[in-house]
Order: sequence, then structure tokens, then C-alpha cells
Amino acid sequence: MVSESTLHSTVSPSTATARITDARTAPCFVVQNAGSGRQEPALAEAALERALVSAGRAHRLWRASGSSALRAAAREAVEAARAAQGMVVAAGGDGTVNLVVDAALAEACPVGVLPQGTFNFFARTHGIPDDVEGAIRVLLDGSVRDVQVGLVNEHVFLVNASLGLYPHLIEDREAYYQSQAGRHRITALWAGLGTLLREHRQLRLQLEKDGGSLHTLRTPTVFVGNNRLQLERIGIAEAADVDAGRLAVMALRPVGTWEMLGLLLRGALGRLGDADQVLSFSAEELTVRPARRYGMARAKVAIDGEIAWVKTPLRFRVAPQRLALVAPPPAPGPRDECSPPGSAVP
Repeated sequence: MVSESTLHSTVSPSTATARITDARTAPCFVVQNAGSGRQEPALAEAALERALVSAGRAHRLWRASGSSALRAAAREAVEAARAAQGMVVAAGGDGTVNLVVDAALAEACPVGVLPQGTFNFFARTHGIPDDVEGAIRVLLDGSVRDVQVGLVNEHVFLVNASLGLYPHLIEDREAYYQSQAGRHRITALWAGLGTLLREHRQLRLQLEKDGGSLHTLRTPTVFVGNNRLQLERIGIAEAADVDAGRLAVMALRPVGTWEMLGLLLRGALGRLGDADQVLSFSAEELTVRPARRYGMARAKVAIDGEIAWVKTPLRFRVAPQRLALVAPPPAPGPRDECSPPGSAVP
């Protein structure tokens, strides 16, 4: 369901290009996930409205719940932002941000984030605070930076995309959230533990890295990461490669239940990449296909915490377009502070 309200609108249509010249004055077009996260969306919405009105910033709001409604709201907000040389703001968790970026990327529309999810990996890795007031300050005072986006076939991902065990973990986590009536990180941990205690199906896959030779692998899961913070948290050495225009890939060799629990503990301690059962590398592009001739025509893929059925083969790659993200301005370094006005600082 989508509802739209004009909170304080001085926005008029324009034929101007989407790229804004100053994020501190641009109109804001907000897509609010009405059912998102640990924080009360209505309170965040009210705080944002007060701040935007106080700053004299024109804005409009779409409230939506459910993937289809959020996609529709994101498309409308992006169209309005392009017309007014504004930015679209994703108010929700990583899944909501994903839907907004999916609509905004091809249109070169700048995106701001008001994090309201359980983990908020995308916002946090780019310096956007978890708390509402801090995130609002970034929307009002931030600057636009270019950010890498991942693709699996035609689907955008900002944090990670995976197949095998991880999508089942996401589904079980969502069911557990419903039964426990709450989205909390400890709830997610318990849900994940329950998933890992069950039997794991082994996938037989062919992996092709950067157009090279094929390698056949039996594994319960393949995980492709585009978020340095998440990868560092679990201890994957290739986390830094994300900053160099690559994706980090992790696959598990076949393991039993007790070994899987040991890997869970290693991940919690930030040492998963040290395990012998973990294969990790980085790539600009990774193609994954069933090893059997009559393998699966579609694969269940977890994309930034949401489930999608995607045709095989799966092609993971860095998107050719960069996302224009409204983020905190970079902190001045020693040369910035000392350089005279007009000097060139490389």
C-alpha cells in the first residue's frame, strides 16, 4: 500500500538534469517504509519533517509497505526528484535502500538514507549514523559522493547477494521476526543458529571468475559481498578489495553441523576467513551456473536481505554506473587544513 503526502512543497517541475549541484539545498523526496526496522517510522518521519521545514527544504513523502508498493513509490519519487533537481531519500533498512537505489541508479538520481533497519550496513559503511538525528544532519549538510554498486543479473545489490544456505537463513529469520514480534540483532542471531542446526543441501556449481576458466565446486552457499564493513566484521581478507572496484566472494567447502557452528563462532569473532573450510577471493565479475546439464533454471538468491528468484546462470558484477550518495563530507586532512586558498590538493 502506498500513500503520499506533501509535507512542505515548493517543488515545481523542471527539465533540469538529475545531478544536483549542492546536496545542502536540494529538495528531498522521501520513500518511507511504513513497516521497517527497530525504530518507529512515524517518529522518524516527524523528526525529518521538522528538520526539513526548519531548514526551508522543499519535500514530499511516500509511505509504503511491501516490496511492490515500495518499488512503485521509489519510481515516482525518482521521477519527481529528477524534475526538481532534487534527491530521493530512502527511509528504512538495507532492503528499502536497495529498492530506492534500483530506481535511482539508471537515472543518475542522488540518494540519501535515513536508516531504520536492523543492521543498516550500507548506511554505516558510508558514515551515515544509525540514530535519526545524526542521519538527518547528513541529509541537510552532506555532500554527494560516488559509491560502488553490485549487480546479479539485472538486480542491484549494495551489501551482499548469495545463494544456497544464506537465502534460507534470511527466510527463517523473517519468520522468526514475525513469531517474536520484533526485529532485533539478537533475534537474528537465534534465527540463524536454528537454520545452521538443520541439514544443509550441497550445491554443485561451476564458478567462472573474470571470464577465466571454470571451476566446479560443491558448497552449501556462495556469498558475494559489496560492503566492506560487513566483510570486515566476519573477517574476510578481501574486504578492502571492495574499495578497489571489486566484489568479495566467499564459498564454504562441504561441512557438517558442528563444523558449521564452529564457522558461526569464527564469524562472530571476526575470524571466518582463517578457516580451512572457507574459500574466498575477489573479482570484478563472477558467473555461477549449475554444474549438471539439467540443473536449476532459476536460483533462490538473497539480495540485501530480500529473496528473489533469478534465472541462471547468475552473473555477479560491479555495475558500470556509480551511485550518487549523499553522505557526510570527508574530514579535512592535514594538507587540507594547511593548504592556502586556491592551492591544488591532490
